[in-house]
Amino acid sequence: MSINPHLIAVQWQLRWPIYQRLIDLEVPCDYAPYQPLRVEVNSPLAALQVWSVVRQVSAPRETLINWLEHCWQCSLTTLSEYHNPAES
Repeated sequence: MSINPHLIAVQWQLRWPIYQRLIDLEVPCDYAPYQPLRVEVNSPLAALQVWSVVRQVSAPRETLINWLEHCWQCSLTTLSEYHNPAES
């Protein structure tokens, strides 16, 4: 853990699942009961992973559903617009 870790302020019941997922993603973090979650963010990728995990655990279900549907639409649009020159 670095000298200046970032403190993540989340509801106490969400700290453990967030901590576990960040450990799975190999993002250095420290969990102590009754303390804020401490996370070391050393790269843009780590920052994105922290944001994504916190959002996934704390966002309302409807927000996550809308996000997933939006991603599917973007993916389908991208695939339908893709033109393979080898097929011409």
